[in-house]
Amino acid sequence: MPSNARERLLAAAERLFYEEGIRAVGVERILSESGVGRASFYRHFPSKDDLVVEVLRRRDAAWRTWLADTVRASPRGTGELPLALFDGLAERFAADDFRGCAFINTMVEEADPASPAHRVAAEHKQKVIEYLDGLLAAAGYRGHRDLAGQLALLGDGAIITALRERTPDAAPRARAVAEALLATADRGTAPQG
Repeated sequence: MPSNARERLLAAAERLFYEEGIRAVGVERILSESGVGRASFYRHFPSKDDLVVEVLRRRDAAWRTWLADTVRASPRGTGELPLALFDGLAERFAADDFRGCAFINTMVEEADPASPAHRVAAEHKQKVIEYLDGLLAAAGYRGHRDLAGQLALLGDGAIITALRERTPDAAPRARAVAEALLATADRGTAPQG
């Protein structure tokens, strides 16, 4: 267990929020699981809402690093690199601790789009779309912004389906649809990769 009180709070909260939900987990439970005292909690986070936002920011950074690493490690050519998202999701869906997407879960629990947690979760989704957009633009796809949004939609749909079905099969099914989208998309004069 990490020795830093702030790190212990973040680690315990991230695990508990993902496993059980933000609203289901109170400050007392986080204190108990982290071994951090109440006074120390409030020195680091003025409220549970502040802790939630920090957990989401941290998870966003980790998730986007994971995605970039997954793409970098992919044997796919440039034109197919966005499909690495679905390859990575298939692995994630097979994990015993898979509970869906922490950001989708947050937006469901914190439905008010003005709430700080909802905003951070929505920003994460936008950053993923921007990342996919960059991959598509680099591969020469015209209309890459719209295409990136479509691929992200397929990814989110695969996440929900995997959670409902409790199987990683949603990822290759979504990838097949994404492959069809890429096959019919205009790549202009970019080199085929």
